[in-house]
Amino acid sequence: MTSTSSAGGAHETNPEKVELITVLSIDGGGVRGIIPATILAFLEEKLQELDGPDARIADYFDVVAGTSTGGLLTAMLTAPGQNGRPLFDAKDLAQFYIDHSPKIFPQKNWILSKITSTLRMVGGPKYDGKYLHGLLRGYLGDMRLDKTLTNVVIPTFDIAFLQPTIFSSFELKHRPWKNALLSDISISTSAAPTFFPAHYFETKDESGRTRAFNLVDGGLAANNPTLSAMVQVSKDIILGNRDFFPVSPADYGKFMVISLGCGSNRNRRYSAKAAAKWGIFSWLINDGNAPIIDMFNSASADIVDINLSVLFCALRSSRNYLRIQYDQLTGSAGSIDDTSKENMDKLVKIGKELLSHNVSWVDLETGLNVEVPGEGTNAEQLAKFAKQLSDERRRRQKLSN
Repeated sequence: MTSTSSAGGAHETNPEKVELITVLSIDGGGVRGIIPATILAFLEEKLQELDGPDARIADYFDVVAGTSTGGLLTAMLTAPGQNGRPLFDAKDLAQFYIDHSPKIFPQKNWILSKITSTLRMVGGPKYDGKYLHGLLRGYLGDMRLDKTLTNVVIPTFDIAFLQPTIFSSFELKHRPWKNALLSDISISTSAAPTFFPAHYFETKDESGRTRAFNLVDGGLAANNPTLSAMVQVSKDIILGNRDFFPVSPADYGKFMVISLGCGSNRNRRYSAKAAAKWGIFSWLINDGNAPIIDMFNSASADIVDINLSVLFCALRSSRNYLRIQYDQLTGSAGSIDDTSKENMDKLVKIGKELLSHNVSWVDLETGLNVEVPGEGTNAEQLAKFAKQLSDERRRRQKLSN
């Protein structure tokens, strides 16, 4: 598996040690990444209460998966800094968005911005991405996928082949040409069509053979990457990774999963009567939104949640799966690029308030989140998961000594 962290990360395992395969997954959603960032700060705080101030998210998860803005969070949580520990503490993630988002998504005055943005999205991407690209290259430098402190899974979509390309630590031993720069992977997974330009880069394998990538936002393939992460682990087991042996590839009861959404707006609905009259521009731009992007992202995120909820229930291990998502975003909070101070403060507030909401899941009939009876609040569940994560890590460390 990947290189180990100095504090003995979750991936330091062998056949006797694994009782739970721990997965953290983070959806895409632009500036709304502030919401999961706020929740991650709470989770890391709970882990630190149990194991001391040096505890970090990467120490506890066998795999961290992220799409688009979730991919950026994944890189920040798992890339090593100069001291060999994670580049960012979880408590600093929301502030990272607050500090840099206005330059990633530069805004002008409201009326001029609406006109200019529409014209740009017709003739090219809304933003040139230069600030974001420079920021990621500055933080991640020449660090490659194989250097993360635990396994990561980051989906992208290759427009040259019209198929998903998933950058996964688990695949490197079989596909060394996927050992790309973390900065290139992060730029690619966040290259949302109409918002940022597609990203091209090349890699070379040990024999010097070149592989070209023509990539856009991973949200086209898996805006909610939870199932992708679980499949990557299962495939790795099938191919003989003894770190997880003797776990069966289909033994999803051994998985413990925390899946974090970036929020959605279930009140923003479209009618078939209206959409029947839409041409290509209306599907791409409608009242300042991009309906086709909204639909792709919601469909991708919810179908994964629905399938996993049913799967974990069927295996009588529903308490091993926690999905935290807010579905009542309204106004500017539903935007992926509104970087006004008012909106970003609102997103931080939503993230904090979401912790006090009861655990919920998606109702397939209504599309709305409904409370799960008897499960308590998201904060209470995260505290329970933190205890399980701590116990699993301590158990592995004890067996290592």
